[in-house]
Amino acid sequence: MKIKPLVLLISIVGIAALFLSGSIFAGATIPDILTLETKGCEMKKAPVHFSHKKHAEEYKATCGDCHHDEKGKPLADLKATDKVQSCIECHKKPGEKPKGKDAPKLSKKEALEYNAEAFHQNCKDCHKEFNKKNKTKAAPTTCTKCHPKK
Repeated sequence: MKIKPLVLLISIVGIAALFLSGSIFAGATIPDILTLETKGCEMKKAPVHFSHKKHAEEYKATCGDCHHDEKGKPLADLKATDKVQSCIECHKKPGEKPKGKDAPKLSKKEALEYNAEAFHQNCKDCHKEFNKKNKTKAAPTTCTKCHPKK
């Protein structure tokens, strides 16, 4: 049970990656490595290359760990071939929330309207919990550990 939160986060990220790639894998298999990027959105950092296979097999992440409904509840009965919505369909604002001294104060719900914020929260929270439970720093929690240099 030590890995459950990490698995949850990793699964959410993996499934979200499927959606962000603009593909719906109905009747197909999921690639081992997914590139997490939002089509049509200019990114400041390089996209994350997410190992769906590693998270699912080694960390035992389930589909519902990453994929959720509009209330944030896990979609527990998903299969790899099920048709699902892409993350951008709900987290509609591309990129990250505005930053800086002139940026508006946003509630957590408002921040999660931004696609990148939803990913970052999901991944970082799971990784932090994994590191805390396992007394390690193995799961990355900083930008450069997930985003390769451009």
